[in-house]
Parts: sequence; structure tokens; C-alpha cells
Amino acid sequence: MSRVSRGIDRIAVTFDEPNLVANAGLVLVATMAKRLGLEALCDATIRLGGRVGGFRPGRKILTLVHAMVAGASHIDHADMLRAGSTAAVLEHKVMAPSTLGTFLRSFTFGHVRQFEKVIGEALQRAWTLGAGPGSSRLVVDVDSTIGEVHGKKKHGAAFGYTKVLGYHPILASRADTGEILHARMRKGSANTQRGVKRFVEELVARLRRAGASGEIVMRFDSGFWSNETIAVLARLKVSYTMAVRTGTKGLARAIEAIAEDDWADIDYPEGGRAEVAECTYKGRRLVVRRTRLVGPQEKLWPDWRHFAFLTDLTGPAVEVDAFHRRHATVELCIDDLKEGAGLDHCPSGSFAANGAWLCCGVLAHNLMRWTAALGHLVERDEALIVARTLRTRYFAVPARLVNRSGRPTLRMPTRWPWAERFTAALADVRAVAFAPT
Repeated sequence: MSRVSRGIDRIAVTFDEPNLVANAGLVLVATMAKRLGLEALCDATIRLGGRVGGFRPGRKILTLVHAMVAGASHIDHADMLRAGSTAAVLEHKVMAPSTLGTFLRSFTFGHVRQFEKVIGEALQRAWTLGAGPGSSRLVVDVDSTIGEVHGKKKHGAAFGYTKVLGYHPILASRADTGEILHARMRKGSANTQRGVKRFVEELVARLRRAGASGEIVMRFDSGFWSNETIAVLARLKVSYTMAVRTGTKGLARAIEAIAEDDWADIDYPEGGRAEVAECTYKGRRLVVRRTRLVGPQEKLWPDWRHFAFLTDLTGPAVEVDAFHRRHATVELCIDDLKEGAGLDHCPSGSFAANGAWLCCGVLAHNLMRWTAALGHLVERDEALIVARTLRTRYFAVPARLVNRSGRPTLRMPTRWPWAERFTAALADVRAVAFAPT
């Protein structure tokens, strides 16, 4: 008599559980959105008037935002919020993808600016609730990225300096938490410096309104090197480190004039050597780092390679150089926006619609960060934990919604490794006072 197979091939599959919530951890983010009053804020700020799809923008924006938190990269992915009882863990009505597409296409240039105002106000409210830097030093990293697109019907997409068809958004991130403080969509052909002056002015004004009363330091790579930008930073009383291109004749002469005794060794990976020195270039402090290979590989690149940046910061050159190199953490935020908040895909042929999509991604990214900070989901040294990890541990956990003595209850998996921290975080977020409106 043959044994009855109990293997994986005998497992039947049915999609018939109305009480199942695929991403029950969204209750954390939805609670934070409620405490910040985001739906009412969107309704009051974004005035689409009688445009098709423009009614009640708050519920549509939050549908997109919560879908992005759950991992959506396309508008159609928002349909997962309508499955089972998922909508029950959200504070707003969940809208259909077709409605969301019509809504995004109703945006114009001016409406995107209104959406940016919503993000600035949300930042102020979150910082008022305790997520802000207060009077502490605030370090901001400014950078740009390429959002690749496919097809010839994407308005504003073009081939830029990377020879990739796409858009060229600019953004600013908070170094210690990974929050996106400001972001703006730009055409793919935009030069790196395009619009930076106005962007910095708006950014600093937003940070001051939000409650950043201490020193502000901005870090830039060499693509933003501009005397005009440095002048704006000086006028706004913002400190900076700004990388420069060392290939110019004036800079090359200034670096060559540095005495050999002025170079100080710094830590460098095995097989290489690095030194730091400083000099003055056109009345500004220039910190230079030079590197080269040593040992068997030295014959491949025997000469020094130089990397330099201008700064108005004080302190030893070695320490200032180490501080400037941490600008690279902005790439973590860019990766989170692309892989964790939908920016790896721009869904519309309309440039303004894609600008609104970027704003949704920024709001989703920040909501995850604010929830993690105010809910104490991460320790201080884990502040830059990637969105994928937050989603896996807390936001994408499944549950069954049941009624226990008249109280809706999410029954989550037993032995969930992060159950204790999840429960504590939900209590902390619920204890947060409502932001002033």
C-alpha cells in the first residue's frame, strides 16, 4: 500500500479570506499620518479646483503613500490595499488605481508646489512632536540622481550627462535620520546646478520654520560647485563643505604649492595610502585628500590622485575631511526612494504628474522615518536603517482582523521576531499628541 503524499504539491490555494490583512503593520504608519493630520492638510493645501480627479486629494495621496510604504512601485500596486480587510487598518478611504492615475494627471506645475508645501508643513509637525533636531547641529546632504525611464512619451525625460534617458531630480536629506527634507523633479537634461540657488533658499527657510534653530551645515559634491551657491549659503548663515573639480589650472597650482611636510596620513584600506592637507584658494579654505596605491599594485597607478573641497568649517583638516566624506550616506536615502518608495518608476507621461509621484515617495519615505523615530523602532545608531528592513520587520507583517468582545483585533503570527518592539512602537505612536494645525 503506497504512502499518501503530504508534500508541497498537495497544498491547495484559495483566495477567500475576507478578514486577512496582508500588510497589517501599516497601522503604525497610518496612526502617525493621523497624528500629523495629513489628510486634512492635503485637502486644505492642494487646491485642484474643478479639475477631473481633483476632489478630496488627501485620501488619494495617502492611498499612494501607504501603498509605497508597503512596497508599491506602480499605481496598480495600490490595489493591494483594497484586498481582504487591509483598508480597515487605514484611517482614510482607499481609492482605486484608475482614480489615482486620473488624480495624478490633474496636477500642474503650481499644484506640485502646493504638494511641496504639504511636505514642509508635515516636516514641521513631525519635528514639533519630537523628531526634530531642535537647537542641535543639523547636517544636510544635497545631491541629485537619475530616474531612468523607458519610452518616448515621458514629458521632460531626456538624455543627460549619464547618457541615460530619464529625469534628474534634486534632493536634500538629513544626515542623522535619513529624512528627505526637500526634493524637486527636474528634466533629464537639467545641469546638476540648475535651480540649486532657489532650492537652497527654500530648503533653509523650511528648516527654520520647522524648528531647526541651531547650526546648519550642508554638504555638496563637485557637481554643485558654484561661487553663487557659496554666496547664498553665506547670506543665509549656513556652513558648508563643497567638493571641487581638481582638474582646473588654478586649483592644480594651489595643490602643487602645498609643502610635503603639511600632508598628514589618514586611515586607508590595505593596498593604498591617503594623506590630507589644506591651503587657501581664492580666500577660502581648501582641504585636499590625496590617495595612491602601494605595494604590487603601485605600478598600475603610481601617481597621487587628488580630491578637494572648499569649506568654512573650522577644526583639523583630517577631521573636516572625514566629516565631508560622510556625505556619501545620501546615497542610502536615494536607494530608499528608488527601491523603497516608488521612485524607481515614474508612472505618467505628464511631467507634473511625475513631480507629484516624487512628492508621494518623499512623504512615504519620511512617514517611515518619523514612525521609526517617534515609535522607537530603531536605536539611535540604527537611524539610517534601510526602508526594506523596516518594511520586512514591521510594515509588511500579515494579520487576521477579528472581533474580540466588540474590539477589532489584529491577530499577528506567533513567534514573530520583532513582535515586542512592534507592540511597544504602536503604543508609543498612539501616545503621541496630535500635531497643532
